[in-house]
Amino acid sequence: ILLLSVCSLLAQEKKVKKIFRIGVTQFTSALASEKDQEGFEKALSDAGFKQKVNVLFDRQNAQGNLANTQAIAQKFLSEKFDLIHIIGSPNSRVTVKLIEDIPVVFSFVTHPMEAGLVPKRSLPGMKTGTNVTGVSHRWPVSLQFEMYTQFLPKAKKWGTIYHQGDPHSLGLIKEMRESAKRRGMEVMEAIISSGEEATQAASFLAGKVQAFHIIYDDTVLSSLGAIVKICNEKKVPLFTSDLESVSKGALAAYGLNFFTIGYSAGKRAARILKGENPGHIPWGHIEKLNLVVNERAAREQGMVLSPELLKRSDKIISN
Repeated sequence: ILLLSVCSLLAQEKKVKKIFRIGVTQFTSALASEKDQEGFEKALSDAGFKQKVNVLFDRQNAQGNLANTQAIAQKFLSEKFDLIHIIGSPNSRVTVKLIEDIPVVFSFVTHPMEAGLVPKRSLPGMKTGTNVTGVSHRWPVSLQFEMYTQFLPKAKKWGTIYHQGDPHSLGLIKEMRESAKRRGMEVMEAIISSGEEATQAASFLAGKVQAFHIIYDDTVLSSLGAIVKICNEKKVPLFTSDLESVSKGALAAYGLNFFTIGYSAGKRAARILKGENPGHIPWGHIEKLNLVVNERAAREQGMVLSPELLKRSDKIISN
């Protein structure tokens, strides 16, 4: 009986001292990815899985190179990590295709089914039955556009700018066109191939549209400062999909909080580390959107914000 008790205590001690190794792979360096990972780690910490105590993170960045993504996935596989967190669509495809036995939690992925991360039969809110679960951040373009038209109900001509080589942006633009058409509005589009061209495009459109709606396009957002300057000079309200853009001079954004996306993914990861099968944990979309407005930007861009919209805002930037 004494021997059994000692063995039991040793087994419990070993279990307590288990340190989980989590591999993190992101496709590019971006603030959104950083916020996502911060949320992921916070959720794990809140669940009792703390960095350098019982969890070790190995963060890898593919620098936008698919070959690097393959190498990172192979590293995690060969070193037998306990769990993998994938941030971004391109690296998700590669990782899930290669790794079938290690639990995988994805986030910051727009179309998980199209990317092959979840089975076609597994709709949002359903179990995958595989080693994969996660959180999609599909951009709610129609809801965003509906919100922005409440700021400017009389505006019929909207301008937008996007990168022609980004499949993600092309999908969002298609939704924006359809949303505008349903509301009897016109969208004037400027297509660019580099960040430098975004400034020229904004200058060209500024005198022809009543407002801008910039979708989440990394290339365009990299030139946000110059676009803000043009909108201030021309008195054209600037709306974006990126909440962080509001503090940089956009008038408003109705969108997703990347920290929240990561936190939601981290909660799923914690359940896995506690013993649940990832294939039994439903994947899904982030449902809550945040409205952030910038009062100073509104003044700069010639607009008065109504008390109703200010009251509905989750965050107001005054200076």
